[in-house]
Amino acid sequence: MNQRNPLSSIGKVTAAALLVASAGFVIQIASGVKVPPVPPGLVIMLLAAGLIVFGPWRWTPAVGIAVGLFLLVGFFASGAVGGLLEPRQGGVFVGTWIQFLALIVAVVAGTVVTWGVARTWREGVG
Repeated sequence: MNQRNPLSSIGKVTAAALLVASAGFVIQIASGVKVPPVPPGLVIMLLAAGLIVFGPWRWTPAVGIAVGLFLLVGFFASGAVGGLLEPRQGGVFVGTWIQFLALIVAVVAGTVVTWGVARTWREGVG
């Protein structure tokens, strides 16, 4: 039961999307967005990607859904969504779009793989 199942292709997409979202965040930081010395959003995305790739449980891709939704809600609640609408800010604009789109991919891919795991689990048990 503790044996690690190989990560599916869509699970890899989920982890990769979180890494791409992290890169978008780094672009924003390099472009002058003020963040704490240890940016929590960046840490959360990197830890979630690591958990999906290295976690021993078949349900770890669900972390992509939770983290993606959490950060997307925070994205709108914090007003960072304004970066999507301000192309004059160059790097902030590009980094924000990269992060935003990658988080959406993480949520969608995480949902697809989690649904597949749930379906397989139900078929195996029932």
